[in-house]
Parts: sequence; C-alpha cells; structure tokens
Amino acid sequence: AWAAMTSTSRSRTTCKAAALVALLAMPSCVTAFTSVISQHRSPTAALHSSPSIIKTLLASSSADSADEYSDDFTGGSSSASTNSDETPETDEEFTSAAKEWAAQQAKEINAMTKKRYVVVGAGWGGWGAAKALCESGIDAEVTLIDALPDPTGATPYLSKSGKPVEAGTRGFWKDYPNINRLCAELDIAEDDVFTPFTNSSFYSPDGLEATAPVFSEAKLPFSIPGFANSDQPFPMLPSPLGQVLATFPLFERIPLADRASMVGLLLATVDCLGNDEKTQMEYDRMSAHDLFVKFGLSERLVEDFIKPTLLVGLFKPPEELSALVVMELLYYYALAHQDSFDVRWIKNGTVADSLIMPLAEKLQNVYGLKVMGGCRVGEISVEKDEDGKASANKITYQTSDGETKTLHDVDGVILALGCKGMESVVRSSPDLARYKEFSLAASLKGIDVISCRIWFDRIVPTRTPANVFSRFEALRGSGGTFFMLDQLQENSPDLWGAAAADVLDEDGEVVDSTRGSVVACDFYNAGGLMSLSDEDIIKTLTDELLPSAVPRFADAKVVDSWVGKYPGVVSWFSPGSYNKRPPLEGAGDALTNVKCAGDWVRMGEREHGAKGLCQERAFVSGFEAANSLLRSTTDAFVATQVLPVREDEAQSKAAVEVNKKIMGSGLLPRFWTR
Repeated sequence: AWAAMTSTSRSRTTCKAAALVALLAMPSCVTAFTSVISQHRSPTAALHSSPSIIKTLLASSSADSADEYSDDFTGGSSSASTNSDETPETDEEFTSAAKEWAAQQAKEINAMTKKRYVVVGAGWGGWGAAKALCESGIDAEVTLIDALPDPTGATPYLSKSGKPVEAGTRGFWKDYPNINRLCAELDIAEDDVFTPFTNSSFYSPDGLEATAPVFSEAKLPFSIPGFANSDQPFPMLPSPLGQVLATFPLFERIPLADRASMVGLLLATVDCLGNDEKTQMEYDRMSAHDLFVKFGLSERLVEDFIKPTLLVGLFKPPEELSALVVMELLYYYALAHQDSFDVRWIKNGTVADSLIMPLAEKLQNVYGLKVMGGCRVGEISVEKDEDGKASANKITYQTSDGETKTLHDVDGVILALGCKGMESVVRSSPDLARYKEFSLAASLKGIDVISCRIWFDRIVPTRTPANVFSRFEALRGSGGTFFMLDQLQENSPDLWGAAAADVLDEDGEVVDSTRGSVVACDFYNAGGLMSLSDEDIIKTLTDELLPSAVPRFADAKVVDSWVGKYPGVVSWFSPGSYNKRPPLEGAGDALTNVKCAGDWVRMGEREHGAKGLCQERAFVSGFEAANSLLRSTTDAFVATQVLPVREDEAQSKAAVEVNKKIMGSGLLPRFWTR
C-alpha cells in the first residue's frame, strides 16, 4: 500500500485510501490511533510504544514518496518529512503532532467517503434536484451552479431606475401538487403566496373575443326553475361537459358552430395520450396545424382562440408545434377535470423571492447546500476506470470575474438546463458530445422571449388582470400577454421600489398616491420584435396594443419602463423533436452518473401527469433525476416521493380503453398520423 502511494498509475484518492487502510489495519497502529483520539489515554505513550508506526509516519523510503505523502495527506511542504530523525522534542509537541495527524486522517477519510454532487442550472428542475439530493439522508456535498448572479432569489432583480422586474410572468395551475406541498414544507400559507384563481381575457383588433373562466367558481349560464337568477355556483360536472357549459357564455364573438368544430380533436387527444410511445411519436412527427386541418377545425376558432392560446402557452404557432405537445396542453383544458385549467399568480413580489428564496435558505442553512451564482459551466470531463466504466468526474467553470476553476472528484451531475444552456455545455464538453443523447439535445433550438414592465401615471381598470393579445399586426407573429400587476398585487409599494412616494396622514394612512397601474407584458416567439429598440417596443405597446385592447390606456402616460430580451431561452417543442429531447436518464447505462432535468426531458416510466404544465413538470423532473442519480451512485438513501396529479375521471379512462380496442383491432385506421 505504501508503494502504491508513489505509483503514478493510480489516482491520488486510491493511493491515500490504500495507504491509510494498510496503516490502520496493523494492530499496533490501531492501538496508537485509538489512543490518540481518546481523551482517557496518553497519546504520547501509545505512539512511543509503537516505534514502527512512528517511523512509517515520519519518514519515507524516498524523496518522491515524501512529496506525494506531504502534498496529499498533510497539505504541507515535503521537506518537513524527508528526515526520519526530525521527531518532536517534547511530549507536548509529540501530543500536538499526533492529534493533528489524527484530525487530518479523519478529514481525509470523510473526504474520501462523502459524495459530491453538482446540479447545473437553477430553474425549477435544478432546485427540485438540489432539494432531493440534500434531503436524501446520505453524507453528501451538493453544489448548485447557475449563470445568474444570485439564483437564490435573495438579491432583487432591478431595473436601471431601481424598480423590481422579472423575466416573464408565470401562472400556477390547479394541478401543481408538488409545488403546493413545497409551500407547506416551508411553512408558507398558499394564500400568502398566490392570488385567487383568476379569469383571463382574449383581445383582438375587433375587441374582446373570449374570457377563460375560473371553472371552480363559474356561474350557471342559465336560470333553473325555482331559483330567482342564474348566479349560482357551477356544479362539478364530468369532463368535458363541465368545460363546455362553463365557457358557453364567455365567447363573445366566436360562433357556436366554430366552437363545435373542436369536438373531433378530443378523439385525437384520447388516442394520443392514451397510447404507447410509438403512437405518441407518430403525433410528434406532425404539426398541430396539420392535425387541426385533418380534423376540420374552423379557421376562425384556430386564429382567434387556439393560436393565441398556443403562442402564450407553448410559445409558438400551431404550424411550428408538435401535435403531441399540443395534445398534452389540450388534455388539461378539455379532458382532465373541469377545474384543471384554473390558474393563479404570485401575490407579492416574484417567483424567486416568494418561493425560491425560502427554499434556498432552508437547503443552505439546514443541509449545507453550496450555491455558486454568476458561474458558467464549461467542460464536463468523462473518464473510464480500469473496468471500462465511464463516469463524469470533473467540471470546469468560469466565474463572473473571468477566472476559470475546476471541481474535482465529482460523483454525479444533473444537467437542469434548457436548450440554450445544454448547447453551450455540450459544445464545450467533447466527452459529453460523444453520447448521442446529449449531442441531439444540444441541436434543439429555443424560442425568443421579450419581457417588459411599464409603470403608468394612473390606474387603468380592466375586465381581468390576465390578458392575451390575438391577431394584432403589431405582434409580428409573436404571442403577447399583459398582466395588471396593480390588480394581482394590490399595487403595493414593492412594485414601485424607491419611487413609491405616498402622501400619508397623521396616522400613517395613505391619503394620496402617485402609483398608477403597473403592467407586465411578455412576447413569445418574439423573433420579429427582437431587433426593435427598447423604446420602440414600449411604443408598440402603449400606442397600439394596449389601447386597442383597453381604450383607457390611451389616456395614461408612461412614468417608467423596462425591457428584457432573452434570445432562445424557452423550450421549443417542434414537430419531430421528441426523439431529440434529453432523456431523464441521460445516456443510460453508458454514463450512469449524469442525469437530466427540466420541462423538456423525456421521463419514460417516471413520466408525471403534469404534462404541458412546465413549472410542476420541471420541479418533478428534478426529484426524479436526483432519485435516479442516487440509485446509480449509492446503496442506501431516502428517495423523494413525487405526488401524482389527480386521477383521470372515469369517463376519460373508459374513452382510453375503448380507443385502444378500436385502434388495436384495426377497425379504424389512424389515417391522420404518419
């Protein structure tokens, strides 16, 4: 074992382990070592009674072996241990040296046995993975790396004028059981974090087109004999009957015949999601537009309602989206449960400071999670052991000040990245690129997003706080939304930052406020707008889009504004992209210690019911990636339990079974797929 320490053919960890095991296996060393760390026996006497151990510890057979021992075991210079005659002069000095040696060896043993896991990317997938690894019950060092300066949410993201801003406004749907559980674990009341479920309005150049209801709070659209009016809670009805009746009075302009043309699409949804992966890949190869044409959806329904919904839900028009992914979204709107599509928003601040920050604080304070912000991962290196098994064991990254650093002896990696981040890491990592799962994922392209925030001088009332633009020429092919943050967040001073100047009375009550409406506007598939200046983008909103939807915006003046442009950052589920999306298991058995997380990963047998719901699905994928990594790298751990979404209703399950029998018998060929 001692000879192994001087061998250049073995890793340093192997050398240290072999030498230490050999030393500790000797009876005299066991006695001496035990005595050193015991408070009831004399370490000096114990070590003096074992001259062979003293000689082994304080001398070496060559200068080379002394160098290796000193560098790796003590961290000091080799000159101190090259002379075997240099022993401590007094019992006190010898006792101190022995204790120092014992502490160093304990540290080395711990370093050799402690697992080191790295999560790359601090979105919902990354935080889910970090949480699962930290709470696994094993002795592990978990590091989370992200390019954001502070991915924990503790540092507010501010505009140049000091006002809080956020990249994108994200909704939280009814079937988010794991994110809801997170609130309970963090001792946060959901009512303190989220708004009530809200309606959404769709606006076109012709005016209000439709309103998406809160299905759980919908009112009956007709009178029932024996009741004075129809202002009664809508009963929970079987899906999709409940959705049809609840939305019946809310389409302002789209004729009933056009709405009815959507019925055939329900068959495709049942067939697609109720079948195996082979069938789903057939749907993936065709665009949603092709599917709409084959099932006879009216042009009016597609252009005025479905297309704007897809542009703000999946961020591309139907001709550029996989039919498979569109069916997943449609499932929640029309087939899951009557209230599955109910959505709520962050009540105060941002997603980062409302949910991520308390989670980060818990993981850092309780479990010692290390968060490295402002760091961009470069190369992930893969090596093979003497048995030919490959594993990623080294990560190179660049800090915010341009310094290049390396993490060594990594036991496992979770890539919680979007398509742009994946492309960057794989391009810098030749070892990863050799695995087709990573190179194919790196070939997928993302979607451009623009986020804006506008502060007005007056309050502008709107029908609903969440709104969608439809068919406006000024959109240039993008999808557009606008959210009235002053309604969702009660126009709190936090929305205005340092500019929240109020006139207070003697009791501190606000008697006059300079705070008008605060509007968050987001553009998806925004390539046609990316080249515009920030001023022109704001002008497009204030002069064209907002006043066309809500005329009273024409009288409001802009107090301040902010624009953020994010090229290629959102997952694009294009036709034929399913096979290129990264598997949760990464390269599988070929590289067992690298896993993938995020809303775009293929989860295989671990697929969660929250398809089409990006935040919940990403969070769950982080749990599953961590569980898989732990299974691959350790023997015993506490797996994070994933809460399922609600079971499908009985009629939906029956429809799936009937469809399988019909399609499986060949009575009805699947003529609409390829």
